[in-house]
Amino acid sequence: MSKMDDYPAFLGSELGPQAPETSLFHIVPVPYEKTVSYGKGTGKGPSAILKASWQLEVFDGRGVPAERGIFTHEPVECAGRADEVIGRIEKAISGILNLKKIPVMLGGEHTVTLGAARAVRSCLPGAGIVQLDAHADLRDSYEGTPLSHACVMRRVHELGMPFIQLGVRSLCLEEHHFRQSNGIVYYDAPGMNEDGLPKTWLPEDFPVDVYVTIDIDSLDSSIMPATGTPEPGGLSWYLTLDILRSIAGQRRVIGFDLVELAPVPSLHACDYTAAKLIYLFMGAIVSGSPHP
Repeated sequence: MSKMDDYPAFLGSELGPQAPETSLFHIVPVPYEKTVSYGKGTGKGPSAILKASWQLEVFDGRGVPAERGIFTHEPVECAGRADEVIGRIEKAISGILNLKKIPVMLGGEHTVTLGAARAVRSCLPGAGIVQLDAHADLRDSYEGTPLSHACVMRRVHELGMPFIQLGVRSLCLEEHHFRQSNGIVYYDAPGMNEDGLPKTWLPEDFPVDVYVTIDIDSLDSSIMPATGTPEPGGLSWYLTLDILRSIAGQRRVIGFDLVELAPVPSLHACDYTAAKLIYLFMGAIVSGSPHP
């Protein structure tokens, strides 16, 4: 089986060949899986999302985001040490940002977001991050490594990048204290499920340029069981869309990722849900803040 069979172009069934120079969205598959701590399979997530995207309609109910172009890169090489892989991710995302395009990274475990965050900090100093996640991911080290999926936002914090957390419903005492002592803005799932999304949830001084990281376990586990660390009590489908559309309507989304899908054989709904969420967010970005 060829690499193209494993990693077909996003929506390639409808779009045909796309040129990187004229495509606003650049898909970057990163099948990295080394520190998963419960269920396994996140390394297969990017391939499953790309294959599921062939079942999408190009009309998303509001418009046709694909008209702005969607180019799919070959997957980032994920062999070697964690720091080497993160360096390759940083290089790939930096190249796309320097082209004034929007990288859309498909993980893989959440550790991959650190590479993207480093690229964003280098290419667009002052940008912020919005994190949708069931977990805070603020541990200093987990199972013997600081480059774990459970530590990724702690490493982002060390880069000096402001971020907001939405949908969290599982964190250790260390992470709770860290959020409090460092003034991290968060809207956890219990409050959001009860009260919805506050109208003024983005602080006025939060950066204009925003990178969004979507851990698929932010969705309730009844919607998304295909993830390594599922948590009940998560975000609904429509609340998640409200969040993403709210971000795109208030800020300039300069890139995003979707991570931690662990495909379950014959459970196609989860792969398709991830692919559709990505495409609908593209639509929100196109209709929200202007892009060149």
